Amino acid sequence: MKGERRVVTASLKRLPEADRPRERLLRLGPEKLSDVELLAILLGTGAKGRSAIEVARDLLHHCEAKDPGGGLRALLHLREAERSELVKGLGPAKVCTILAGLHLGLRASAAPLRRVELSNPRAVFEFLAPRLAHLSQEQFHVILLNAKNQVIDVECVSEGTLTASLVHPREVFRTAIRRSAHAVILAHNHPSGDPTPSREDREVTRRLVQAGRVIGIEVLDHLG
Repeated sequence: MKGERRVVTASLKRLPEADRPRERLLRLGPEKLSDVELLAILLGTGAKGRSAIEVARDLLHHCEAKDPGGGLRALLHLREAERSELVKGLGPAKVCTILAGLHLGLRASAAPLRRVELSNPRAVFEFLAPRLAHLSQEQFHVILLNAKNQVIDVECVSEGTLTASLVHPREVFRTAIRRSAHAVILAHNHPSGDPTPSREDREVTRRLVQAGRVIGIEVLDHLG
């Protein structure tokens, strides 16, 4: 174990100080670092004679093989057996640090901001993408807006295949009424990757638009 640690330390020390991930982050900011460098910082040290950079690179290659183009997103959907295999290779502390870091970033990017104004479809997409892109199961979300189209809150009202029985107007508008929302935007994801609206999608939208008119809360859009 001590021999392995000396090899790892020596490997990192061969890098010029200005090129080491932590030093680069402090000097340039995290947005300038690659995924490999950021992951190496989370890892802290290497494993089994490999530096943190090498371990991070191998882990990213594994993610790319599992979910081409998805990057670290593959780690968000590990099955229990896959997580156990990762622990065997890296140890529980490193795996916990990586998963905690990923989920903290996910929650931070998805947290609703009170003064975000959603005045056009692109703004809505950019607001929702961090919240919906990683999901492996279909979810239906409602964005509550004030009179200036600023976000009051976001609520997930159902999980599973979108049907009229699952997405009932009562569930969709309950929080909107309680929070005095002026309007709502509806959104659901397509884990299959096909965004083409189904007959059920159109029927759900029609029912909710009608219900909104009755209670005086306009449905501005339905993204899906």
